[in-house]
Amino acid sequence: MATFVDRVRLQVVGGSGGHGAASIRREKFKPLAGPDGADGGRGGDVILEVDASTTTLLEYHHKPHQRATGGGFGKGDLRHGANGEDLVLPVPDGTVVTEEDGTVIADLVGIGTRYVAARGGNGGLGNAALASKQRKAPGFALLGEPGQERTLVLELKTVADVALVGYPSAGKSSLIAAMSAARPKIADYPFTTLVPNLGVVEAGEHRYTIADVPGLIPGASQGKGLGLDFLRHIERCHVLVHVLDAAALESDRDPVSDLEIIESELAAYAASLDEEAETRVPLMERPAVVVLNKTDLPDGADMADLVRERLGEREMPILDVSAVSRKGLRELSFLLGELVEQARAALPAPEPAPVVLTPRGADRASFEVVTEQYDGGTAFRVRGDKPERWVRQTDFTNDEAVGFLADRLAKLGVEDGLFSAGAVAGSTVLIGPGDDAVVFDWEPTMVGGAEMLGRRGTDDRLEDHHRPTREQKREEQKARTAARMDRLASMEAERRSGHWADPSSDGDGQR
Repeated sequence: MATFVDRVRLQVVGGSGGHGAASIRREKFKPLAGPDGADGGRGGDVILEVDASTTTLLEYHHKPHQRATGGGFGKGDLRHGANGEDLVLPVPDGTVVTEEDGTVIADLVGIGTRYVAARGGNGGLGNAALASKQRKAPGFALLGEPGQERTLVLELKTVADVALVGYPSAGKSSLIAAMSAARPKIADYPFTTLVPNLGVVEAGEHRYTIADVPGLIPGASQGKGLGLDFLRHIERCHVLVHVLDAAALESDRDPVSDLEIIESELAAYAASLDEEAETRVPLMERPAVVVLNKTDLPDGADMADLVRERLGEREMPILDVSAVSRKGLRELSFLLGELVEQARAALPAPEPAPVVLTPRGADRASFEVVTEQYDGGTAFRVRGDKPERWVRQTDFTNDEAVGFLADRLAKLGVEDGLFSAGAVAGSTVLIGPGDDAVVFDWEPTMVGGAEMLGRRGTDDRLEDHHRPTREQKREEQKARTAARMDRLASMEAERRSGHWADPSSDGDGQR
């Protein structure tokens, strides 16, 4: 079973916002006292945070799907829904966050560094917030927005001051175990180390971290052996230590050829990296130390004497050490401490990242209408932040909510955009991206005689608040009384003239 994972594919989903509430306050003597539906709560964010106690991405290897909690629903009596809790995911120091296409979006270095991987959705407005002079008691509320959904790749690049590199079984694990409190697995066969090991070394006033990188072989920069899986762990180090086996059993190997091969693999890997920031020294220009290990053995001592002059041509410090007898380890630890301090002093002081504000352009359109083929015919797709968000917030089972959406779209100018694009009554219109779009047959708002109509849900006849005076009321009453008396007089005249017949007699007056 895997115990160390340094690259995972993680799917994160922010919490959905809570729906708003549609409610009417009811009090004694006030059965309809006005809307009191509250807003829904905001969904929680998914946050990546560097944690000192986390050293691997193993947890997300087993649980690649992470979702934050959603916001609570709004209630009546103006009781707002609770906000969802943020989901904080601990990651190791040195984690790089990229998109699936390899685009780097965050480099998490430093304990406590945070990155919002997926934002929670906003809560829907209740009918109390939607009330206006024209719509005093809305019978609907807006739905909460879904949380942001993203697929990210997390890649761990070990943050260490010193990296031990070399062939398998060169003694790197034995060195880190002898110089620090790290206890890696040690055995007499190649590729014993399958994961990077970190240790802390204290040499006088110097304190630094040292990493044991798994063994490299020819072709490692192309992925052979453990290859690219662990070459990334040397990118952040200040000092490289080439651990050479001076007592190798293979007849075709010697410390000089081993060093040349490892340097060529490092150079090939460094060439494939993206351009480094100005604050980071290129990999092949960083301080390096050559360590001839296993010189406590007779064969190791003889080989060290033979190759020391050839290695001295590279102008790198050369030390004879032995992890077993601890020969030369004190000198090595102090030398590495001095090199690390010099590298740290050469780094510029960290500056806080500037806050970049990108205002939206004044002429930027809030939506666009594009023509495309849909279901064998021509359709018009509306794209834009506002229309897509409004559609997500609409409860299409409520006619009033649909009418409110239509008003918002018309006010934004969507109907004019559809007219300009060539849409006619009955055209297929889609709002939103991909298969999640809302599809409907477009019915444009009437324009003939529309100037006599008020806003949706209103009637201009109800807006006439004129109250007649007492004299006007008396004149109207007199006119109605006179008209009634005239009708009665005409009916009496008709009766006297014999126009009215007695229903109890026949036509000639006989019963």
